[in-house]
Amino acid sequence: MPQDSRPGVVVAVDIGTTSTKVVAYDTSGRQLAAHTAGYPLDDPQPGYAEQDPQLILDAVLESIRAVVADLAAPVAGLSFGSAMHSLIGLDRAGVPLTQSLTWADSRSTRQAERLRAVPSGLALHRRTGTPMHPMSPLPKLLWFAEQEPKLFEQVVHWVGIKDWVLLRLCGLLVTDHSIASATGLMDIHRLEWDSEALTIAGITDEKLPQLVSTTAVLPGLTPQAAAATGLPQRTPVVVGAGDGPLANLGLGAVHPGMVACSIGTSGAMRVMVERPGVDPLGGVFCYALTEDRWAVGGAINNGGIVLRWAAEALAPDLGAHSEAALVALAARAPVGSGGLIMLPYLHSERAPHWSALPRGAYVGLTHGHRREHLVRAALEGVCQQLALVLTSVRAAGNEVREVRAGGGFARSGLWRQMLADVLGLPVSFPAGPEGSSFGAALLGMQALGLIPSIDVASDLVTIEETIRPDPAAAATYASLLPLFAELYEALVPAFTSMRRLAPGLPTDPVPAAPSA
Repeated sequence: MPQDSRPGVVVAVDIGTTSTKVVAYDTSGRQLAAHTAGYPLDDPQPGYAEQDPQLILDAVLESIRAVVADLAAPVAGLSFGSAMHSLIGLDRAGVPLTQSLTWADSRSTRQAERLRAVPSGLALHRRTGTPMHPMSPLPKLLWFAEQEPKLFEQVVHWVGIKDWVLLRLCGLLVTDHSIASATGLMDIHRLEWDSEALTIAGITDEKLPQLVSTTAVLPGLTPQAAAATGLPQRTPVVVGAGDGPLANLGLGAVHPGMVACSIGTSGAMRVMVERPGVDPLGGVFCYALTEDRWAVGGAINNGGIVLRWAAEALAPDLGAHSEAALVALAARAPVGSGGLIMLPYLHSERAPHWSALPRGAYVGLTHGHRREHLVRAALEGVCQQLALVLTSVRAAGNEVREVRAGGGFARSGLWRQMLADVLGLPVSFPAGPEGSSFGAALLGMQALGLIPSIDVASDLVTIEETIRPDPAAAATYASLLPLFAELYEALVPAFTSMRRLAPGLPTDPVPAAPSA
């Protein structure tokens, strides 16, 4: 691999829910090479969402190898990020005994609901930063203990997907504080495994990886991994973090008061704070990035998937260009959709309710409403749900001054303006696709001493456009938001009855998400 005089290059490895993306960056933030490899998300039974760990490892090796082959610059190191909340059981040799259960796996819904129902559930949430929800490894462990007790006893180590990939690449079993803060098993205030959570899960800390900082540098690759990637065996490997906090970093939203918002298939909203903590009602999560940077926020299950549903259910006649045509249709309806509200819980919901119970609903439908009102209300519902997350972020004591947003929805001018109007804040849209992969690279650069601090992220991200809220539209949405919030509570008894009467309905999310 020929070398030149350019600054050291960090290769970021972003292990996502449906694909791994590997991108090489230099210290100016310039992207030098990229490769993506996908893998399936299996649902062998209702509520299951699992993957073959070996296929993910193969995608990681393929993508690193392809990027390294494209580079003319020396590689200073690898840096990792991954989707959060995954769980794999390993035997003593590190061989998986289970598939990798993803965040979307909802088989442990009953266990999560039991944890939420007891008084200690909220205290555990505040201590670990992780809501009692089936996405979390804690209720997943309970499910294995109760439903697969023989397998549960055979497992020697419980790990996440990034932990396992690093084990195979570097020969060390470690997990970073960021991934650990999304398990429901780590005390975020002490940065130690939480004894009560371990007792509930029925395991000891010996069954979990060693906790390390996100900037921990592993000394190099195994001979097999070096041969498979085309990198020298001595290449430093930065352990890295979870994709949610890294997405904030990749958007340049690293300072307190700066919120990162993303809407892809699902959605998320996070603000960086200097000390860990959640709101009094437990409406948000709190995940680590570094010792003095924590992401407080929430993910929603229903983002762009709601637009896709609207295209299929309400406007199948629009054909191949249905997304653009559907947005144009929604633009014909007035702000507030003529008094029509949609609760967009097509795939249950996460923040701020953290419940697998709710279903989607239109409320306020009259004979005067037409298809454009139904479509616009669906888009407004997604933005209003994000506004509820923002309310919980503020309830945790966080000031919000600026929003930076990305994701597939950002292609739509209507949705950009709608988000600014519903949030009642200016929303800035960075140029380019920076996200969790760029965040992983920046974290790696700090760990390797190539940049002074991740704080440079805000200077490296170029803002393409800033949308300011329209005062009249913002006032309309502000008046509707309390009603939107009240409707969820009012319909909980109906949601409960519906699940009892139709137990075969799916209980949770869709198989792809932006950073959570």
